[in-house]
Amino acid sequence: EELSLAYSPGVAEPCKEIHEDSRKVYDYTIKANTVAVVTDGTAVLGLGNIGAEASIPVMEGKAVLFKSFAGINGVPIALDTTDTDEIVNTVKLLQPNYGGINLEDISAPRCFEIEETLKKETNIPIFHDDQHGTAI
Repeated sequence: EELSLAYSPGVAEPCKEIHEDSRKVYDYTIKANTVAVVTDGTAVLGLGNIGAEASIPVMEGKAVLFKSFAGINGVPIALDTTDTDEIVNTVKLLQPNYGGINLEDISAPRCFEIEETLKKETNIPIFHDDQHGTAI
């Protein structure tokens, strides 16, 4: 019985409500408290361009910081591309799942273009950690 509430058929009710009013996604899902920690691994800490896979531990560490200090769920996403348009498009496609995007360890000057484009073309907060986080 409990499983039928968590999945089928019970899960249909919040789906219908979100379909009728998309703002309810923040009430019925983890979206409001979940941030994607996105990198391409091209400017990792003092390590430089180490690639997507090698950057995963740093993204996982950032996710732990989000959880420990703010209670926010961080999901590490290491993209296996350095193409600006591919990164922008991928993040745009992911935005239905996340309440915000934290851009992390993406080399300059591409990181600025990616941030600016995403701020214009998405409807969730975009935070460029290496620029804004360092300033704080």
